[in-house]
Amino acid sequence: MVKLAYNYNIDVLSMLFLRMLFAFPFYVVIAYYYRNEAKEDTTRNDLVWLVFFGVIGYYLASYFDFVGLTYIKASLERIILFIYPTIVLLFNKWFLKRHITNNQKLAILITYVGILVTFGSEVQLSGNHAYLGGFFVLLSAITYASYLVGSGWLIPKFGVMRFTAYAMLVSCLCVFVHYGLFSRVDIYNYPWQVYVLGLGIAVFATVIPSFLVSISIKMISSSNFAVIAGIGPISTIILAVLFLDERLTLVQILGTIVVIFGILLVSKSKS
Repeated sequence: MVKLAYNYNIDVLSMLFLRMLFAFPFYVVIAYYYRNEAKEDTTRNDLVWLVFFGVIGYYLASYFDFVGLTYIKASLERIILFIYPTIVLLFNKWFLKRHITNNQKLAILITYVGILVTFGSEVQLSGNHAYLGGFFVLLSAITYASYLVGSGWLIPKFGVMRFTAYAMLVSCLCVFVHYGLFSRVDIYNYPWQVYVLGLGIAVFATVIPSFLVSISIKMISSSNFAVIAGIGPISTIILAVLFLDERLTLVQILGTIVVIFGILLVSKSKS
């Protein structure tokens, strides 16, 4: 939907603003309704961490992702973004001192080989601007992985619905401030299709999945969540072919299979 909206010459910041503007009322209502959901006593330090993960999780991660999509195909973006389970594994190693097994190390190596194969083929087709797009999507994967690590820790303290709503409200406010400070674009001057797509992104690609991710992490753990999320690159490639007329080369398809195999191996090892 983001790539479709870009066809109407909307800039990155305006698209992100519309996404959060339409999503904002949903989170306000949900935050109010679940205001007493807290499972444990929360401290000021917990609130600081919630704000921090709200900033990086759906503000910076979304912004980096939207910028990256202006340079590379949606199918390639999803393949790169999908390395976040390996980043979660590395964060657990660095910050939580959790051991990485040999199988997990092999899986990480396989995953990044697949990324390099797929990305290298795209650079040959699209030119050097693919490097910039890939860099921004990689930043998105890193910030999103940070959010997942933090959410797994904070959800038991705040409750699923309350944590997600609060974190997303922080993200919305960050986008509003960013837009107010730096945008000089008339937000009311786009074709009606842009606003329909913005609403669709807000509801079906922001509000609903943000709660589904949090609920699933609570119910089945982040490792099992990563296994099921393996359908992400596949579904994106299919949708990109159907709606964006994108095509992957045989080399890119093989690279995608390698990436998914590596991710599933990581997730299997973790569980």
